[in-house]
Amino acid sequence: MEGRFFNLNSSWLLNATPTETWAIIADPEMSWPSWWPNCSFAGPLVRTTGHGTSPDAVLLATTTALNFKASLGYTLTITIHPTSVRAPAHISFEAGGDLNGTGGVRLSPAIGNQTQMNIEWRVRPTKRWMMFLAPVAGQVFAAAHAQMMRQGEQGLRSALETSQSQDSRS
Repeated sequence: MEGRFFNLNSSWLLNATPTETWAIIADPEMSWPSWWPNCSFAGPLVRTTGHGTSPDAVLLATTTALNFKASLGYTLTITIHPTSVRAPAHISFEAGGDLNGTGGVRLSPAIGNQTQMNIEWRVRPTKRWMMFLAPVAGQVFAAAHAQMMRQGEQGLRSALETSQSQDSRS
């Protein structure tokens, strides 16, 4: 049985440049759990060798497994493996685990020193209970995803403010 396909899109307007934003979201150490509420590591980072030492190459060699706890009480474990990196503008990735598919993040300059961040997920649930309920609960799952993304947006905003405050003191 194949699960329903979800197209999940978010758009964030951030008070930082694309370069400042990229430094946080494309951190090779995958610092998302430090600023994204209800996000934690599900295991250690896995890195393959032979890709090079540039930050983009390190990202391409990295797979991370993250837990995201939804407001409805369930937790999704998702692996993320970058497939294309173009700093500081775009990253594409494969997703696995409880959601299987692809995704991407695009950063583009906006008015002033702001950044427009567009996030796309094209995924299918792999948990049996989610696949079973998706035809009737798809909108509920999408709403839970939207709330989780709002939490991520607020966490990223705070991380950017902290980073900018530290930079201004340097």
